[in-house]
Amino acid sequence: MKTVLIRIFASLVLLLLLVGGGGYVWLLGSEPALPAQQLFYNGRIITMDSGDQIVSAMAVQDGRIVALGSDDDILALADSATVLNDLDGRSLLPGFIDAHGHFPGTGLSAVGIDLSSPPIGAVSSIADIQKLLRAGLSEGGDEDWLFGFGYDDSLLSEARHPTRQDLDAVSANRPIYLMHSSGHMGVVNSAGMRLGGIGIDTPDPDGGMIVRDAKTGEASGLLLEHATDLIAPIAMDFSAIDFLAMIDEAAKQYLAAGVTTVQSGGVDMPMLNGLFLASRLQRIPQRVIAWPLADVNFEKLMNGELNLENFDSDKFTASAIKLIVDGSIQGYTAYLTQPYYRQQPDQLDQDYRGFPRYQQNELNERVTALYCKGFHLALHGNGDAAIDMVIAAIRAAQQSCSRQDTRSILVHAQTARPDQLDAMKVLDISPSFFIAHTFFWGDRHRDQFLGPVRGSRISPMADAVARDMHFTVHLDSPVVPMDVNKLLWSSVTRQTRSGAVLGPEQRVSAMQALRALTIDAAWQSFKEQEIGSLEVGKIADLVLLDRDPLAGDDSLLNFKVDRVWIGGRCYFQRGADQCSEARN
Repeated sequence: MKTVLIRIFASLVLLLLLVGGGGYVWLLGSEPALPAQQLFYNGRIITMDSGDQIVSAMAVQDGRIVALGSDDDILALADSATVLNDLDGRSLLPGFIDAHGHFPGTGLSAVGIDLSSPPIGAVSSIADIQKLLRAGLSEGGDEDWLFGFGYDDSLLSEARHPTRQDLDAVSANRPIYLMHSSGHMGVVNSAGMRLGGIGIDTPDPDGGMIVRDAKTGEASGLLLEHATDLIAPIAMDFSAIDFLAMIDEAAKQYLAAGVTTVQSGGVDMPMLNGLFLASRLQRIPQRVIAWPLADVNFEKLMNGELNLENFDSDKFTASAIKLIVDGSIQGYTAYLTQPYYRQQPDQLDQDYRGFPRYQQNELNERVTALYCKGFHLALHGNGDAAIDMVIAAIRAAQQSCSRQDTRSILVHAQTARPDQLDAMKVLDISPSFFIAHTFFWGDRHRDQFLGPVRGSRISPMADAVARDMHFTVHLDSPVVPMDVNKLLWSSVTRQTRSGAVLGPEQRVSAMQALRALTIDAAWQSFKEQEIGSLEVGKIADLVLLDRDPLAGDDSLLNFKVDRVWIGGRCYFQRGADQCSEARN
């Protein structure tokens, strides 16, 4: 998903200056008390250590794990001040780690209109979109952008994108911008096009496309990939107050899902500064991993003006540098080696394969420069042609400056072929699979986008297991909701919305899926010494589930998060405003 460009940092600093004299207290989040000692017992503690050990009890001292074992051994450590946590037979795991997402994107509902189709929302037609937009006109003035998000053309009855004329029918004067569910495209109305300087003679930006009417040559309103940069920065220039509202909503959703480490996978400087400040103000309970975008930060990264060490804290890390090589399969912008199975109705080129956002030589130069500077890299590649480009770029970088233990990340890796996985293994490239595609778009991948052969192989997790590769799974939220149950269940069942199983040979076990969401996600971000498993010396980031996630597919899909601890502090208890404690 594209970054949301906001003047967050400057706005927050201005707020702090204006309120002054202690008046900034309302900006601060709350931090629960940290018990000196707490014991967890009478449960199934799924440690995710190298042996997948399961024990019944664990001791935590000052936010770190100090012992694991039997109930008798651990309870013997209690004194009068110890906080006792009776697990009552439930399952305790390491806190879930968002391996790739766009926090606080799931909080967009606080600032925009949700246009999602079932099963997420209720939009099934362009008329539904227009109805919701008209209702939103009551908020704001004629100069304020009306912003909607989450629409999916492939799920609309018209089977097409809205046009600027469809949006002009809502308002010809107020600018309107809709962000596609993939985050790789959007639609703008005529008023918005004027503000963005888009006319009949506006050239396509590199790595992007202004879709035009085949007869008149006029822009249809649909913008692909880098073309969205002409509109998104001004349409989504939210205020600091809006940004904090998004953070609060997103953090609440992630806690309820058991996520203790969130990720913002592709940020510009305003977003990086804003997230870091919000974390320091304790408005974000979770740990945050941010990936600065190479496109907008490259020169500052190379000349040292952007020093990632300045963004290090106990709960914040700016780690991998993100490069976006292609788009999304369901948006027809992923770059494939073979044509799309069924082309879009208005696509005249039947050999259309999507397109890259870089030329190979340009990608090689940028990757090599960052790689040789010592940066950790994360490269978005959905189509197999884009994955070929990523592999070639990493190979060229390694030839220029050999490094060890680089853990380069291939984000999404939707159509990775067996030969590509072999090359990735050699080059120390670790995939992060958007496995929930099997549910949300699996039927369409099979029948429309990729065909039955390629469609059945999306997110080839079993192939990665067979090669003993570290890999992670993610939801790319807000592309789909932060639904850990659906993520794990999709990994194990690969069931589509129609009930079919897409590529049964690529299913993995529940334990493998859980590792991809915990210890392997920590490893992929060089955090495995601190989080990701429950072992002596590690930070007590914990999630308590109401049932055993290893008990079967139904348990994976339907477990509920009862409690969440981050650094030993209890931040969430289901059905309560705050966590309760029991003392010896």
